[in-house]
Amino acid sequence: MSRLRVYAEQDGSTAILESSDHAAITRELDRHGIRFERWQPRARVSPGASPESVMAAFQPDIDRLMRAHGYRAVDVVSMAPEHPEKLSLRQKFLEEHTHSEDEVRFFVAGSGLFSLHIDAQVFEILCQQGDLINVPQHTRHWFDMGPNPYFVAIRLFTNPDGWVAQFSGDPIARRFPRLDN
Repeated sequence: MSRLRVYAEQDGSTAILESSDHAAITRELDRHGIRFERWQPRARVSPGASPESVMAAFQPDIDRLMRAHGYRAVDVVSMAPEHPEKLSLRQKFLEEHTHSEDEVRFFVAGSGLFSLHIDAQVFEILCQQGDLINVPQHTRHWFDMGPNPYFVAIRLFTNPDGWVAQFSGDPIARRFPRLDN
């Protein structure tokens, strides 16, 4: 189940808001310019499906976002608990960073925890299968895939080179909960 927790930036121990209601999460995030949607596949996606099959199952939604927001590239990324670089990749994504373009992720399977540092608050969004999140460009954030990561995600980019991060150097992410799956 998707979940939103909002914290004061100084205190990662006590949420000032918590919700698992998708409509309430969508409304709260929309107030801060963050798109959060639920997508349904047009066709069944089997475990181990090719990236082309995964994208085909969600093609109308992919096309809608590409037309509306100018995204020029799309791919599928998969992470499994046996991935040999899972620990180093987790550490890399756990540091606060920004991007010069939106970070758009749709979770076809599995889950991941996005934490967005906006003004004096941290918005922690647990994304599950069926969730799309759009982290607006220049938004400080970090991502936790957990110690035993499992997800399949569709990514959309305006920059065909894909994921490029600018790390802030702020240790804030160390004060907030992690994804323990």
